[in-house]
Amino acid sequence: MAVTLKEVAEKAGVSRSAVSRTFTDGASVSEKMRRKVEKAAQELGYSPNALASSLTTGRTKLIGLVSNNFHNPIFLQVFDLFTRGLQDRGLRPLLVNLTDETDPATSVRMLRQYSVDGVVVASSTLPPGFAKAFRDAGVPVVHSFGRYSAAPQVHVVGIDNVECGRMAARTLVERGYKKVAFLGGPESATSTQDRYTGFMSEMAAHPDVKTTYSFAKAYSFEAGRQEMLRLLKSAPADAYFCGDDVLSIGVLSALQDSGLQVPEDVGVIGLNDMEMARWESIDLTTIHQPIRQIITSTIELMVAMLDEPDRYPEARIFPCSVVERGTLRPAP
Repeated sequence: MAVTLKEVAEKAGVSRSAVSRTFTDGASVSEKMRRKVEKAAQELGYSPNALASSLTTGRTKLIGLVSNNFHNPIFLQVFDLFTRGLQDRGLRPLLVNLTDETDPATSVRMLRQYSVDGVVVASSTLPPGFAKAFRDAGVPVVHSFGRYSAAPQVHVVGIDNVECGRMAARTLVERGYKKVAFLGGPESATSTQDRYTGFMSEMAAHPDVKTTYSFAKAYSFEAGRQEMLRLLKSAPADAYFCGDDVLSIGVLSALQDSGLQVPEDVGVIGLNDMEMARWESIDLTTIHQPIRQIITSTIELMVAMLDEPDRYPEARIFPCSVVERGTLRPAP
């Protein structure tokens, strides 16, 4: 059976309240008392009960980690970095799957039932109002991979998706492609909208290059593959900017099955630089999103908000860069 607080108190020769204070963050206890209690606890193999501690401190140390796209392999990396990063700060992640959820009120009610101390919305597709619903309910929140705004209503950490669209367009123009296309994720996604806006605005400066666009039903391999197969029923573009790596891999699969060579017949550039993009069999030219830095910054903001819930919202935006591999022809 688990060692109890009472047993530790008896072995250390102190009161149960002294043991409780020793294992409560911020509680007043002398250094001599702390050493005595910790020595007894170590000898007995005692571990403090986190739930019981929350009744004393009013904090659960639970951080809701909310996402809505579990079909994209990039989130395996995202969840790994988030859970390890939160645990390293003494916090406990509570992973919540909100696939197909559009009502923020439902999510707020769910997470309040667990008495979370804060929420990280890890999504590049949900609108800013989704994260704001948590703030309006008095829950500290950070929108990771959220939509950039010069005057955000909640803390936002991510990239400038409009600039990423421009970057992709400039890259295709520099390679000399004369017929290019944007193949985005779901049209309702904020990241899709911003990447499309940036891509089309940059291409407007190059009227000699024919530009088209289309949207997949989801940020997934199958959605990218199906959309490319549909496009191949007519004359394909010379090169595609796929608004996500997993879409790009679906596109590569469709092109291969159709007997087209990459990059000889069709060029492809993605966005994210997830681990699969580096595999030799894929070798995807893509735009690197600094995921590790985004997550580290998100956790820093969350920790700060736990001590300062009214901290003024800020946007932390990280630069991206093109990663050269084998799915675009080289620059002249």
